[in-house]
Formats: sequence, C-alpha cells, structure tokens
Amino acid sequence: MPKVAVVGATGMVGRMMLRVLEERNFPIDELYLFASAKSAGSEIEFKGKKYIVEELKEDSFDRGIDIALFSAGASTSLKFAKIAASKGCVVIDNSSAWRMHDDVPLVVPEVNPEDINWHKGIIANPNCSTIQAVVALKPLDLKYKIKRIVYSTYQAVSGAGQGGYEDLQNGIKGIAPKKFIHPIAFNVIPHIDVFMDNGYTKEEMKMIEETKKIMHRPDLKITATTVRVPVYHGHSESINVEFEKDFNLEEIKEILKNSKGVILMDDPSNNIYPMPILAEGKNEVFVGRLRRDFSVEHGLNMWVVADNIRKGAATNAVQIAELLVNN
Repeated sequence: MPKVAVVGATGMVGRMMLRVLEERNFPIDELYLFASAKSAGSEIEFKGKKYIVEELKEDSFDRGIDIALFSAGASTSLKFAKIAASKGCVVIDNSSAWRMHDDVPLVVPEVNPEDINWHKGIIANPNCSTIQAVVALKPLDLKYKIKRIVYSTYQAVSGAGQGGYEDLQNGIKGIAPKKFIHPIAFNVIPHIDVFMDNGYTKEEMKMIEETKKIMHRPDLKITATTVRVPVYHGHSESINVEFEKDFNLEEIKEILKNSKGVILMDDPSNNIYPMPILAEGKNEVFVGRLRRDFSVEHGLNMWVVADNIRKGAATNAVQIAELLVNN
C-alpha cells in the first residue's frame, strides 16, 4: 500500500480530497498532511484517527512518500512538486502550474487515462470547468468528431476558494466583497482570473488550451466565456458543439447514458435537467437540455453540470491516484 501525502490539507479542496480518499476506501499505508506554517499544528480526522498538519518544507518528502495530492496553489506547486518528484514521489497537482507543460500529462480518467503512462513524476489535474466539459464531450468526439466548441460557463463561488464562498455569504448580508472585485450576491460577474492581452480571461484560455491537450485535438476550434454566478457549489456550462458529420439525437443520448462518469438528466417535459443543487456532493457529470442547434450544420446544444470541488478537483485527483495504484 502506498504512503500518501495531501499538500494543502486544510483548504477547501484539500479537505475534500481527504473525504473522497475515505469514501472510496483508497489504500493508504501511511498518511501525511502538509500545509502552510499558518495552518501547521492543526488537527484533521481521517478514518477515525487524528492527524497533525505539518508545515510543508523542502525535506518533507524525505520519508518514502509514494503519492502526493497537491492543492496549495501554483507557486507552492512550482517550488515543491519537483522536489517531491525527485524523491520518487508521484505528484498529482491541482493547480495551474504544470497543466500546459509538454512533459506533464493532463489527465481526466474517463477521457485520457493512458496519458499517465508517460509521467515523469508530476501529473496535472485540469481546471474544474474543463474536467466536466471533456467528460461529456469525449464520447461524442469519438463518434462524430467535433469541429468547433463554444463554451459559456456559470461558475460557483467555491471555485474561488473559501474567500469566494465567504463573499457570497457576506454579500447577502450587505457586506462588501473581499475576494471578488465586484459584489457577487445578486450579481453575475463575467470575469474569472486575470484578463489577457487578447481580451480573454486566463480561465477562458485555460478551458480552450486544456480541452485541446486532454482530448488530443490540437486542431479543435474553441472559444469560451467564463462567468461567476451567486451559487455556492456546482459549475454549470452551456456547450455548443459543431460536429464534422450529422448525428441522431437519440443516439447522442444513448452514447451519453452509457458513458463512464456521466448521468443523463434530460426530460424537459417533466422539467428534469441538471442543476447545481442536484450535482452538489456527487462525483458524476450531469448532462441535459440536449437539442439541435439549427443555426449551423451538425450543431448540438448541451447543458453540463458538476460539483466543482468534487469532480472538478478532489475526485478527479483521487481517480488519477487510483489509476497509479491499479496500473
């Protein structure tokens, strides 16, 4: 059984990683919890046993740790992931630090599990909004070959961490925001991460570039608009897809119904479709509102929802760890 570490164990995603490891009964010989100096010394319970959180240091991995789940931000990952990898540890990193490095696999287990085979000690966990999109898109790409994707996202405040969560809680009470530059309560902000020179935000460019890498489709034409909405948990996405060839809508539903990690929720006559409130606490990706886009040839509209802290972060990382253990 592997020795496992969670880096950033006291954060929102780190705590969820521990919960998912416990829920899925991941095999662990010894568990180590790391965080910043500020959080060091705090206690976290895992499988009925209390663990003391240690400060992350350069010698933290000098004890034969096999797998480390990192969720402590890009700067921490840039500094410590290589140190951990040099000690024989495989790092599964949840930050943006390594995702677009050519020698680092970017993995969604339902989509490109084979890519873990060429890791060099670091495997990147994709952006939360990208993960749920590609889980729904990959089986359709295999069948019809996607020509173009238009992403429009409606992303929960928990995607911005504890500060985002608190901004919504406080904003409802009329308190000014600290994390976001505008109030998020009773508002919609078309701005996630920093703006780039091309007018897109970094979040939008992440979705575009990561989708191409994960799906092994560098030729894909993709555009994106990412938006923060006043929802605590669960990202929603309107995805418009143009295929190379024609499709049968019932066949699309059948493909999605039988796809790993997907739950089809598409019965509009009974008002059944995915919503964040239904996806919260679940590990699957929910797909619905399937309909033809009559404005283009071979066009499809779909609505995709998932819990961004689970499948969008913690669960995907644990699934990668499971691939490593079972490989």
